[in-house]
Amino acid sequence: MLHFACDYQEGCHPRILEKMIQTNLQSTAGYGHDPFTKSAAKKIREACGLSSDIPVEFCVGGTQANLTVIASILRPYESVIAVKGGHISIHEAGAIEATGHKVDILPAHEGKMVATDLARFLDIWQRDPTREHLVKPALVYISQSTEVGTVYTLAELEALYDVTRRFRIPLFIDGARLGYAAASVGADFTLQDIARLCDVFYIGGTKVGALFGEAVVFPNAPLGENYFTLRKQRGAVLAKGRLLGIQFDVLFTDNLYLEISRHAIAMAMKIRDGLKAKGYVFLADSPSNQQFVILENAKMNELAKSVVFSPWEIVDDTHTAVRFCTSWATTPEAVDELLKLL
Repeated sequence: MLHFACDYQEGCHPRILEKMIQTNLQSTAGYGHDPFTKSAAKKIREACGLSSDIPVEFCVGGTQANLTVIASILRPYESVIAVKGGHISIHEAGAIEATGHKVDILPAHEGKMVATDLARFLDIWQRDPTREHLVKPALVYISQSTEVGTVYTLAELEALYDVTRRFRIPLFIDGARLGYAAASVGADFTLQDIARLCDVFYIGGTKVGALFGEAVVFPNAPLGENYFTLRKQRGAVLAKGRLLGIQFDVLFTDNLYLEISRHAIAMAMKIRDGLKAKGYVFLADSPSNQQFVILENAKMNELAKSVVFSPWEIVDDTHTAVRFCTSWATTPEAVDELLKLL
């Protein structure tokens, strides 16, 4: 079977596994106070152009990062704004709502939030004469890349950040696939741009070469002051924090994080270009590692005998959009076999 269902089907990059084996019998402090985690945080700050006082914390997974960040920032009567189809809106089993916070939904434009929509929503709330009876929108959430593989441009990020500054509301960027977004075709932003254009973001490891783990960064340092304690309360602090630190220390050594992300993009573009040449239609124009192709249902069912992929969206009675996902571990040979089957 060929595996293109997601970008976390393999274990981890060999360099990470080697480092874990090399350091396995070393005794270190727990809860992220070990030298590996401190080194990883330092390297992340340097890569993002941030000062040494900026909090960098580590979570096991994306949903854990999302719910703990959101719960740590919002007060009981406040909500977070996301787009329809955003990860916290649908694919987190109500994790955000379970913290007691409403998710306000804006329209998605190829998976993205548009600055004018956000400004209109916040302006309507501010001018509502009954707003003291309403949940207060107090955080904006976007994903880079989005759930349909699209990538915010630098101008789009700047426009959103400008709106959040005008309305004095923090911006949170979910970076579960940030490496793939940064390495995507036509990407015009850097990690330093991400760090200066939001209040909190995280760098995904689970989907980008690590066994597990996300690095949460607070460019707006005061927002991260009590984040560790909130994570502890939510059961989101790993006693053996070194396991997270080692992985990110390796990923941020010798530019490995972006290097392996570029490989995934090269494989995704090979799929995209190959299928476009065959006349296939795509659900969205994705420059990143997720490609959403519309297949006839009969073809989809036949393909499922040889390929593991993700059925994504019913297009009509006879067609379904499916997702093919590449990763740091995808081989050219696997892509060639997929294209032959299609």
